[in-house]
Amino acid sequence: MRHCNRANNCLRDIELIPNFNPYAEGSCLVKYGNTHVICTASVEDKLPAWLKGQNKGWVTAEYAMLPRSAQVRIPRESKKPSGRTQEIQRLVGRSLRSVVDLEKMKDFSICIDCDVIQADGGTRVASITGGFVALYLAVQMLMKQKKLKENPIREFVAAVSCDIYNGEAILDVDYEEDSNSQVDMNFVMTESGKLVEIQGTAEGEPFDEEQFYQMLSLGKQGIKELITKQKEALGVK
Repeated sequence: MRHCNRANNCLRDIELIPNFNPYAEGSCLVKYGNTHVICTASVEDKLPAWLKGQNKGWVTAEYAMLPRSAQVRIPRESKKPSGRTQEIQRLVGRSLRSVVDLEKMKDFSICIDCDVIQADGGTRVASITGGFVALYLAVQMLMKQKKLKENPIREFVAAVSCDIYNGEAILDVDYEEDSNSQVDMNFVMTESGKLVEIQGTAEGEPFDEEQFYQMLSLGKQGIKELITKQKEALGVK
């Protein structure tokens, strides 16, 4: 039994609060249990210099952890983001771009800021799931303002962690489980079940194919539930 008394195939209490920030074009406070992330979408009618003339838009992401989002103070990254921070924000950006037709976003860029206010494992997957809600709301605003003719979002996307913990595959891992797991895995998937990205590492002994497919099965189930939560938050059927 897990220390939190959840079954191996159960998510934490998930909450997605849309329009959390009154100033951003789209926003969401996402809660995976005690992991809380504020995701905001900011729209600009300009593109990175390297994209000019390509008749495309752009979606990118930035990620940060507030100093006391964790058990000990995290210094502010005032000069240059750490390697971990850069890796996570690139993951979030890639994940969100995977479900966007950038040609339908011509001349617009959307930046998703993911600010972790409380961390208990799974901050990157929470950022992707909440970041999509913020992105969806920003796109809806652009369409309402008739700045976009067509919806560039192809389908929903969400993310979840799965680990091998005490020899068993478990879904949606908190910090205590993650810090004591034998295998650490993150899955990013679309509503249609397509894989966007898999991040997996053996923290102890290498894992076998059967264990991988156990985690993949749990990941698919969890992401299906998370996308249902996204649709409920957005009022989409």
